[in-house]
Amino acid sequence: MNHWDCEVIVVGAGHAGCEAAVAAARLGRRVLLVTLGRDQVGRLSCNPAVGGLAKGALVREIDALGGAMARVADDCTIQFRRLNTRKGLAVQASRAQVDIDLYPRRMAEELLGAGVVIVEGEAADLLVEGGALVGVRLADGRALRAPRAVLTTGTFLGAVMHCGEEQVAGGRVGEGAARQLAERLAGLGLRLGRLKTGTTPRLRAGSIDWAKLPVQPDLGEGQFSFGPRARALPRRDCHVAYTSPATHAIIRGALHRSPMFSGAIEGRGPRYCPSIEDKVVRFPEKERHQLFLEPEGLSTDRVYVNGTSTSLPREVQLALIRSIEGLEGAEILQFGYAVEYDYVDPTQLDHALAFPGLPGLFFAGQVNGTSGYEEAAAQGLLAGANAAGVELRLSRQDAYIGVLVDDLVSRGVGGEPYRMFPSRAEHRLHLREDNADRRLTRLGRSLGLVGDEAWARFSAKEVERSALAGRAPAWLRRPEASWREAFGEAAHAEAAEQVEIDMKYEGYIVREAARMAQSRQYEGVSLDGLDLDAVHGLSIEVRERLSRSRPGTLGAAARVPGVTPAAINALTMALVRRDSERLG
Repeated sequence: MNHWDCEVIVVGAGHAGCEAAVAAARLGRRVLLVTLGRDQVGRLSCNPAVGGLAKGALVREIDALGGAMARVADDCTIQFRRLNTRKGLAVQASRAQVDIDLYPRRMAEELLGAGVVIVEGEAADLLVEGGALVGVRLADGRALRAPRAVLTTGTFLGAVMHCGEEQVAGGRVGEGAARQLAERLAGLGLRLGRLKTGTTPRLRAGSIDWAKLPVQPDLGEGQFSFGPRARALPRRDCHVAYTSPATHAIIRGALHRSPMFSGAIEGRGPRYCPSIEDKVVRFPEKERHQLFLEPEGLSTDRVYVNGTSTSLPREVQLALIRSIEGLEGAEILQFGYAVEYDYVDPTQLDHALAFPGLPGLFFAGQVNGTSGYEEAAAQGLLAGANAAGVELRLSRQDAYIGVLVDDLVSRGVGGEPYRMFPSRAEHRLHLREDNADRRLTRLGRSLGLVGDEAWARFSAKEVERSALAGRAPAWLRRPEASWREAFGEAAHAEAAEQVEIDMKYEGYIVREAARMAQSRQYEGVSLDGLDLDAVHGLSIEVRERLSRSRPGTLGAAARVPGVTPAAINALTMALVRRDSERLG
């Protein structure tokens, strides 16, 4: 395919870019994926893990819509765990440790299989004609022409890496920054902000005294994809470690050399994944913090120390690591560092993740102010499908992806990287991992994202689920009862589990359905043409918030921070009066 003859350009080959490219290609579009290097496709630049609370649901939703992340993660899993196992099946979550070297190679296979053409180069400019996007110009002068582009630049826009007093331009260790593109976006009128993220030291496995560290064993089963796994890898256990008072003393003594506390970093980091120095400062009463030592893969001796994200100087990092029991003789193969980067204020985008100010331009991933591979991949799939000309919109009642996108475009990120949590979803009992296919596969099939094999599997599973539900005993509702007792080990496990969950949570699910119906009713009530100044009962603060966010519906207004139930009632009464006057 000629590089200048394509329909969708995706800039950036991280998790958002890969899903965007695969989605657009599966929909029959000619896709170019621009990346600084082929070896950067699908890289796990931070923790080599996929899933977690709410994040596991995102991965399964991506799979239900025909995306790649779940399949790739399953084929590269070296440890699998279920979180929240002390709670009911409906709120449990999946998390997998994946091989850091195999994952990118497997993702590259997905791109190749979808027909995506990879172009090496740095995107430096956007080509605009007649007020619309017509392509992307690379730093070497090559012009790639296409009517639509998805920018998934991650942490590379105007990026600076910090390690102690050292500052180096770049969005990832050993890689540069995208400065020209950041300037171009600002020139187009896009509002940019500044955020920070970080990573942890990596240790040599042979330098760790594993006998001192408790084991976090592999679950031994489980996967993300609703389809079959292509291969199964040997499994690896993770281990648990703890900081000590000595660790905290070392950190406190070096805070003046931390760019986070010295003022060298302006952007805010993720509140729910803080650096180790931030944890020591914020929780001075804690004598220790739990850490997880996670192997990065089967063919590497690198170990990721989850919980020690830091930008302290190298010698301080070494001292704090060696103050931890079991790590007294540890060797650091890669020191931790922080990255400060530009992001695009996502409230400038619509629910297709398109920028209305320049037709044809879409954004997805960390460039929108999010954190996490899963959040990025979910945005990439949605933006890629819409860039391909298919209208993919997901509401908050449909999917965690819908919650994610609506939060971004309606509320923004609040000055810190956005991370998905179950608490962000009003209807989380409905948005479970187990039923992601029931919620989304029909939609994916109707749009052309779900292939024949996946559709056949889903259809067969639905037949099995219906049959099992028809003969399920009433005693399966008891908390201690299991589908294995009711149907036997030979039953389709996922179909049987869904029947069990449906029965156990039937009362809650019915109430949730009623709340969802009310939410959908609110979403259908348009605020177009309503004069906020004429609405009685709105405070000045609420009017200002609504004027800034410009919600299109009553449901969107209800989600604007600071808009109270009383304000929604006032808006409802104003709409009733307006409609009555029109009819009268």
